[in-house]
Amino acid sequence: MTDTPRTNLAGWYPDSQGDAQTPADVAVMIPTVVRPSIARALRSIYAQRFEGRIQIVIGIDVLLGDPAPLLETIAARPAHVSVLIVHLPWSTSSRHGGVHVTLDGGGLKSILAFSANARWLAQLDDDNEWLPDHLALLTQAIAGRCWAYAQRMLVDEDTGHDLGPDIWDSVGAGAGRFMGTGGFVDPNCLMIDKVAAVRVLGFYSDTLDRKSGYTSDRLLFSGIAKMPHGRVDAVTVRYFIRRTNVMWQFLVAQQRAGGLTDYGWSAEGDPGKWTITFS
Repeated sequence: MTDTPRTNLAGWYPDSQGDAQTPADVAVMIPTVVRPSIARALRSIYAQRFEGRIQIVIGIDVLLGDPAPLLETIAARPAHVSVLIVHLPWSTSSRHGGVHVTLDGGGLKSILAFSANARWLAQLDDDNEWLPDHLALLTQAIAGRCWAYAQRMLVDEDTGHDLGPDIWDSVGAGAGRFMGTGGFVDPNCLMIDKVAAVRVLGFYSDTLDRKSGYTSDRLLFSGIAKMPHGRVDAVTVRYFIRRTNVMWQFLVAQQRAGGLTDYGWSAEGDPGKWTITFS
């Protein structure tokens, strides 16, 4: 029996402002199958107006895309940004023959969370992006608390046009469409103190019920919802959706009711209008 060659992208790309053992000021984990959009996601991290070292931990469950744009974008990282690529020789998801029930990555996000060498942990999916003050505002909001969150803008995946802020799903604990189950915040909007939340990081590798393999994010949120947290009252996440997404139906209904117009955003922003609240 001959082994089949398998491309493996695992690697460490250090920053130039500290040694590897010294924790970064914040870590960002990106689970991916290496879609082309990951380059855009990475550039939005590079563009953060954040004073401190950023560690990016990229986890590849299965390699489906061309790795060249990813590697080129990593090579162009700023001096204060390091990148770790975690690419196991196998998938940990039952979707691809692994043992973990979560279909969107198996145990990968838990692995990334524990591997990150920073106490404050954020997540950015490979098809979304952040506005420049996202990390700075969240680190202010999380200080002395277990987690914090910002707001998200729903964006047309086909056109890149901003459709409107999410006022239904990712709206916090005890609120929104998931109020009956404790509320919800999308992981792209979250920052977690992973030391305070260490007991729930394994929830990234499980589901709310075994009927669905795509509810690990909601399970993770249920584990932190009642912990002290902060809220950034600003839209700093651009969340791309298809027209088949249920959010699209909500947006259309809102527009027909006359409550939705055009929501553009400015890369410059106006920090003076943003507020941070605590619970």
